[in-house]
Amino acid sequence: MKLFLKGLIRGTLPFAVMLSMYAWNNFQGRAADAKAFLFYGFMALFLGLASIIYEIKQLSFGKQIFVHYLTMMATVFPLLLLSGYYKTGSFGAIFQVFLQFNKVGVILFVTTALISKVRNSLMNLKQTDLKN
Repeated sequence: MKLFLKGLIRGTLPFAVMLSMYAWNNFQGRAADAKAFLFYGFMALFLGLASIIYEIKQLSFGKQIFVHYLTMMATVFPLLLLSGYYKTGSFGAIFQVFLQFNKVGVILFVTTALISKVRNSLMNLKQTDLKN
């Protein structure tokens, strides 16, 4: 339950910001901009909720990645299709969105993994220096 609440907080905070931006833009008469903030808000909500997957110690890292990917396929990918920012009139068009979704996912994963490795290396160096 604690883990779920942690994810809920991680997702709700950016969602609330995006929801307020949605409301402001709607109030200003900029419906297209407002719609974008609403979709980005829901994506942020799902990303925040899904971030707890990496804190489940019983799952191996490979399983965590797989579960996270399936979660994103069930939440974020449909939002991309429903947002209206991509052509979805044919299977080929939807497949192109799918490819782009996966390309961005791989780029974000590799970037995050590299940052994590560098961060962990720096933390280990710092701890080693403190011991000496």
